[in-house]
Amino acid sequence: AGHGGDDPGKIGINQAKEKDINLAIAKKLKVCLEKAGFEVVMTREADESVKGPEQGNKKSTDMRNRCAKIRETKPAMAVSVHQNSYTEVSGPQVFYYTTSAEGKEIAGCIQNVMNKELQIERPREIKANDTYYILKRSEAPAVIVECGFLTNPEEAEKLSGEEYQEQVAEAVAKGIAKCLEYLNEYGN
Repeated sequence: AGHGGDDPGKIGINQAKEKDINLAIAKKLKVCLEKAGFEVVMTREADESVKGPEQGNKKSTDMRNRCAKIRETKPAMAVSVHQNSYTEVSGPQVFYYTTSAEGKEIAGCIQNVMNKELQIERPREIKANDTYYILKRSEAPAVIVECGFLTNPEEAEKLSGEEYQEQVAEAVAKGIAKCLEYLNEYGN
């Protein structure tokens, strides 16, 4: 779950805090994945930054500690749950590190399932990024799942509701499972 503690992330048009929506969806995602038999390690399970032995700039310390946890647990993939903001757009979008073939595959699986399961009218496509810290510094293939846009009034309301959060979590879980099946089948 992205952000947390002193870092609220984006504030929605409806005043919802990104950190709260991220955590709610991430917890639901964990339940969906565990029901499917996957082991899930969360970087945070409460409204707090990711603490570690380091001190200093809170945001950079939080990001370094997230990457350290990923390095320690050696997951098959790292999925960071976020909400987006930009004027007059909507829909989920998944980001991957520009040069990561596995990240691109993971992003594609999750994006396709989200677009279908959430019945997105104008489906967005995956997007490469070479600046997001978690994508650049993660030792595991990593993606950032932007579940929707908090700047879009209709989407901000949906993202704030328990029912839609559950639908998002289920779609992301299906995308992860589909991708892991594919990677296991083809020996990656």
